[in-house]
Amino acid sequence: MVKYLSEMAVPLLLALAALAALRKQQDVYGLLTAGAAEGLRNLATILPTLVVLLTAIRMLRASGAIDLFSRWLAPVLHAVGIPPECAALMLVRPISGSAALAVGAELIAAHGADSLVGRTAAVMLGSTETTFYAIGVYFGAAEVKSTRYAVPAALLADLTGFFTAALFVRLFFGS
Repeated sequence: MVKYLSEMAVPLLLALAALAALRKQQDVYGLLTAGAAEGLRNLATILPTLVVLLTAIRMLRASGAIDLFSRWLAPVLHAVGIPPECAALMLVRPISGSAALAVGAELIAAHGADSLVGRTAAVMLGSTETTFYAIGVYFGAAEVKSTRYAVPAALLADLTGFFTAALFVRLFFGS
């Protein structure tokens, strides 16, 4: 029953929207095509940002720069209670959600889902944002040219999320 309802949710919402437009005597097809055109304009606005972000993260991973930064950060992370293995995740997460999921999956596969590293990685994934992606998409869609304080504030929020994730994993599951 639940599966059937979830499969029917989108068609039902579309039908309800069409019925509401017809009830108000609006051109349903015209509204649909206008919405599609607006969606394509938004895509054209944000697509360059997405391409640059995905290319940059792929280049960083392929060049070994992320592994190098991870090795440099390891002593500092260990000192503040974050598993050093999570350094790559911390570097990638603000840039790309899919790359961060790949790094998280690698960490869980290598260390186990119930390990300190696996749990910390999972909580970090859930408690932080893909900062540059979100700023690129939302600011691009709103045609905002200057991010001003948004990037530093968002990166500080991510850093806070990383530290808090590691702290709470240690508090709830031990070290």
